[in-house]
Amino acid sequence: MNLAVAPHPTRQEAETQCGLRAAMLMASVSRQAGGLFPAVSGLSRGLVDSGCEVRAFGGSDSSTAEDLGKWGSVPVSVQQVFGPRGVGFQRDLMGRLRAYGPVLVHVHGLWMYPSLAAVRWSGGTKPYVISPHGMLDPWAVGHSAWKKRIATRLYEGAHLRGAACLHALCDSERDAIRAYGLKNPICVIPNGVDLPTAPSSTRPTWEGAIPAGAKVLLYLGRIHPKKGLPDLLRAWRLATVSKALSDDWYLVIVGWDQNDHQAELQALARDLGIDDRIRFAGPHFGDAKQASYERAQAFVLPSLSEGLPMAVLEAWSHGLPVLMTPQCNLPIGFDRGAALAMESAAGDIARCLGELGAMSDGDRRSMGARGRELAAARFSWGAISQQMRQVYEWVLGQGEQPAFVSA
Repeated sequence: MNLAVAPHPTRQEAETQCGLRAAMLMASVSRQAGGLFPAVSGLSRGLVDSGCEVRAFGGSDSSTAEDLGKWGSVPVSVQQVFGPRGVGFQRDLMGRLRAYGPVLVHVHGLWMYPSLAAVRWSGGTKPYVISPHGMLDPWAVGHSAWKKRIATRLYEGAHLRGAACLHALCDSERDAIRAYGLKNPICVIPNGVDLPTAPSSTRPTWEGAIPAGAKVLLYLGRIHPKKGLPDLLRAWRLATVSKALSDDWYLVIVGWDQNDHQAELQALARDLGIDDRIRFAGPHFGDAKQASYERAQAFVLPSLSEGLPMAVLEAWSHGLPVLMTPQCNLPIGFDRGAALAMESAAGDIARCLGELGAMSDGDRRSMGARGRELAAARFSWGAISQQMRQVYEWVLGQGEQPAFVSA
């Protein structure tokens, strides 16, 4: 399968294009990259709009062909993946990267082949930026720790130490990077979000599985242990048995399963006797995902570890009140009255569900409206891409050190 859809520019074309030519490296350029997909594609589109020349490079998978169009005007070079998916070896990546001739490489994510490719491309002389996307947070480092120790010795340690700048999504991620022992300069720039401009053209696939007029608390994301879903189910039982949450509320879990965690959750829901009020809807993307946000009355993320979750920004962009843990690293949501705070333990999640249940429809809409205002004012891709461009220019010696970079 050959999905390399970005032709190499001719010499004449290259001479007329912006001198700031950047390459985005990632394991996958499709939805299978999880939250990295909307984050990197959104940033890349914003950089192109700001006048940069950007090309994305990533491995092929079963969703690539369907998702290439979501990169907009950003050219994408797709390489076939050989060997274990967890390594993500892209045999043609180095040749295509060198042919493109970027002045800077930006790596998104860790522990896979793009890290090694960046080191080889740099040769110790050309600059690259790394966005760990939460992968150096303590919980993330401790998960499958032995594999990460091997990767660190083989290539990831050199990759991290050699970066001209590390990109943290929030202050707590910056602190986690420092705690990991890295001394590189760190810029703190959040993820962004695209605000919906028109309603979805479809209805949620799960809508027929709940009563008409039911209220929906939506979870959308990976079905993975770090998301805290077992304690959300235990909290759901506490809140519904105590009637802190009325009988017209349903919990809808939308997302792609990892390592059969969904089967564990479904078994837990049956054991708790709450499976009649829980719906597992599978992964949703594009219009289907938008339809899920539009049908919900609130959004929940009881995560144990995040960089800066795209799903919360998306929920705010759709005007939903959010229930989330401090580990979601968006304290501004609490400060602005756009989110309810909860710890990841079942008892405290149940307390927060009770707060949601006590709110009037008008209160929920007002909280959601504050979230949409926050998304528009602080998390637009236009402003965020301008900040990243300043980092690129500084790294290349073309501009002053930005105030949001700590050396």
